[in-house]
Amino acid sequence: MSEGIKLGFVPFSTSPKGVLVVFCDDSLKLGPATRKLLGEAVALVQRAATADRFKGKSGSVLDIVAPAHLKVGRLVVIGCGKANELKPQDFLKFGGIATSRVPAGVADATIVAELPGGVMKADEAAELALGVRLRAYAFDRYKTKRPEGEEKPAAAKIAIAVADGTAVRKAFRAREAVADGVVLARDLVNEPANVLYPEEFARRANALKKVGVAVEILDVKAMKKLGMNALLGVGQGSERESRLVVMRWNGGKRGEKPVAFIGKGVCFDTGGISIKPAAGMEDMKGDMAGAACVVGLMHALAERNAKVNAIGAIGLVENMPDGKAQRPGDIVTSMSGQTIEVINTDAEGRLVLADVLHYVATQYSPKFMIDLATLTGAIIVALGQEYAGMFANDDTLAERLVEAGKATGERVWRMPLGPEYDKMIDSKFADMKNTGGRHGGAITAAQLLQRFVGKTPWVHLDIAGTALGSPQTDTNKSWSSGWGVRLLDRLVSDHYE
Repeated sequence: MSEGIKLGFVPFSTSPKGVLVVFCDDSLKLGPATRKLLGEAVALVQRAATADRFKGKSGSVLDIVAPAHLKVGRLVVIGCGKANELKPQDFLKFGGIATSRVPAGVADATIVAELPGGVMKADEAAELALGVRLRAYAFDRYKTKRPEGEEKPAAAKIAIAVADGTAVRKAFRAREAVADGVVLARDLVNEPANVLYPEEFARRANALKKVGVAVEILDVKAMKKLGMNALLGVGQGSERESRLVVMRWNGGKRGEKPVAFIGKGVCFDTGGISIKPAAGMEDMKGDMAGAACVVGLMHALAERNAKVNAIGAIGLVENMPDGKAQRPGDIVTSMSGQTIEVINTDAEGRLVLADVLHYVATQYSPKFMIDLATLTGAIIVALGQEYAGMFANDDTLAERLVEAGKATGERVWRMPLGPEYDKMIDSKFADMKNTGGRHGGAITAAQLLQRFVGKTPWVHLDIAGTALGSPQTDTNKSWSSGWGVRLLDRLVSDHYE
């Protein structure tokens, strides 16, 4: 991973270097400190805006060769629209846009954290800085060659000019932890499956001990003893052994029930005996994005010293079609004692989650459980890549997730559950079957998971459309966005600390 920047905060009085980024509203008004900094260049901005038909709309950019007196190479003006209508996620976006205007090889840039009406508040400037961090990410560790004559540029030094550095640094501290969690999740999803297989994934999760997270790794022998035959059945066709990793952060009151997050970690999914088509199968290295999110979240909670007790559990397997692989028609007995007829070995994620959900529910009695999984193509058909599908047995928890999604831009859309759908996964030979056919495929998958949560408040997030092959945004140009880390951190910070 490379972020390619060194981020810092400086006073408004600091002389800008390299690229200078400022903000205006939809009337082209600039803030008082910005006008003072620009001096006679204010008139240049007006002339350039007229020539380029720049209106200061939110997210629009005016790029100008800076006059000599500014002693910078370029002047970038970002429109913020109507300043009185700005939302917190707008500042995140502005940070991403500003970073995108710092060319590779440029040593320095200064972003002036001031709106037309005055300086940005500490939280606003901190969100701007978070946007800078997220946009600067690039997964380039396997790039060994560059175009002829081009050297790899040194990390750009991006300074954010602020009114109160102490307050902004304090506000950014928690966001920096979240950014680290997002970057960790992105790295995990972007890794190829020959590098990141279950044992290696477990090793990387184990590194969370460095930030104070307790980590327990269960191997195949331990899971067999627990009766996790649904999870183990998925991985039995692979040379790579399966693992269950349980991470615990104890930042809350002693004895207080934890909140729990569960991630699907299929490190590569061929589909097993029900093998997938070859086209696009390389994307199945990202079928562990739910587990990656949980690891990133646990890292963020620990690094920012969240006042909560939290459990993160990830089931790590590789779904391969060798002679030991499970077959369509096989029946497995899950840890809960319920039996599952395997109709399609490519509906494997729900088998993994079934055992992990039951384990967490019975072992830790959490306040709630939220699982994340790149579970079905059906959810992409339903929602595209703009929303994750949300299924819930608890209205309050669902409503809080919707609020967190609106605040962070990682949006969720609630989908139905009901006995009519439940009948679709009844089996003639076992307690249930692992698919209910094409119709309502994301719903029937969630119905199966619901059979393993008991009375625990629970949400299932189907992130197949949002977490890999992620939409390109102002704050993400990576194949994986690290989706879910900011969403769930916001849920915890708003309601459970």
